[in-house]
Amino acid sequence: MILPPQARPSQAVTTDASGLPWALFICKACGLIYDEAKGDADSGLAPGTRFADIPDDWACPLCGVGKADFEPHVVSELPQRRAASPATRLPQGAATRHNTGTVIVGAGRAGWQMAHALRERDPNMPITLVTACSGDLYDKPMLSVAIARGMAVDKLARECGDQAAQRLGVRLLAHTQAVSITPDSRQLRTTRGTLRYRHLVLAHGAQARALPQLPAALCWRINHLQAYARFREALGHSVQRIAIVGAGLIGSELANDLALAGHQVTLLDVQTRPLASCLSPAQSQQLLAAWRDLPLRFVGGVQVNGVTSLAASGQGDKQLSTPCGQTFTVNHIVVAAGLQTPSRLARSAGLAWNQGIDVQPDSLATSVAGIHALGDCISIAGQVSRFIEPIGRQAQAVAAGILGQEPQPYRQTAVPLRIKTSSLPFTL
Repeated sequence: MILPPQARPSQAVTTDASGLPWALFICKACGLIYDEAKGDADSGLAPGTRFADIPDDWACPLCGVGKADFEPHVVSELPQRRAASPATRLPQGAATRHNTGTVIVGAGRAGWQMAHALRERDPNMPITLVTACSGDLYDKPMLSVAIARGMAVDKLARECGDQAAQRLGVRLLAHTQAVSITPDSRQLRTTRGTLRYRHLVLAHGAQARALPQLPAALCWRINHLQAYARFREALGHSVQRIAIVGAGLIGSELANDLALAGHQVTLLDVQTRPLASCLSPAQSQQLLAAWRDLPLRFVGGVQVNGVTSLAASGQGDKQLSTPCGQTFTVNHIVVAAGLQTPSRLARSAGLAWNQGIDVQPDSLATSVAGIHALGDCISIAGQVSRFIEPIGRQAQAVAAGILGQEPQPYRQTAVPLRIKTSSLPFTL
């Protein structure tokens, strides 16, 4: 079995019959870990298969990059805590007002990686994790391939938030919105009370870009597991007509997945070819050729200027329109027009902003003392980097800074990008 690092319980190194230790290898693109002791049944690799013995044409089962994009990985054992915290999820209204430990906002990969990095360095620091969702751990790349793979939504979560909180000794405030930050008194106001912090880490990620001509009441924006689950439920078991606005990475992967499942997909973009920012013109043409036998139509060079519900309830057909008079009548509309970093918390704290929360490139400290940030919500010299692999290294850099330990500077490195259009995938 293969697990991403934050889902893998800390454990002592095991060995084979000859006493040689089993090794771990991490995917540089998505952070998935191959454990030699467990192998990977989905790829036909039996437990005990050494990484060196895996065929060179083997691909990462999560993101699809090749064997060459894996590197050795070491997982530190979590130190023993003085007393295991029995509480994980706090009851309604139970946000403590006197917690002076570390508060993390966001329970995606960045939030949980941050909690793990702190806990492996300090077994007793109070850690509170605030999240607007349930806090369940899952692999976001799976959202764009799950339908074609026949994966049920309830199988996508690897560990529920309560279990992860118990494992790490973290207080979890699930379904809780972080409202504002008061840096002078080091307080985070939430919808369930005010938290004091000694250190605050913002790991709330990015959200689907809002377009006023595509209202949320009539369109899907799929950027987390809960929204994806509602979308899958709405699809039901019949063939649906689906329009996807935006032919970037998320839109193209989702269009491919839905079409492979038999849905009739129209993919629209202002660019004249799919994945124009990632692929060359020749590669885009290859992708269009691979889609030719699927119920997937790409319409490029169009600007959507409105959507109308054709049913009074808003639950029936919708009609997209363009300035040149084209219309598209569908059952569902998915907006995939890019991501944007929510700025409310940063503004409330007076944090420097540059396309995202501006952080120091090595420590990921923000412009305000006591506040760090990592993951999709940050920018370094005005550049956002919304990739999975760097998050683990970012968490280690922040943890060392918070605990006053030997610095572990973060360094930006190039990572492979896997475009999971399974009809014709690309690695860039």
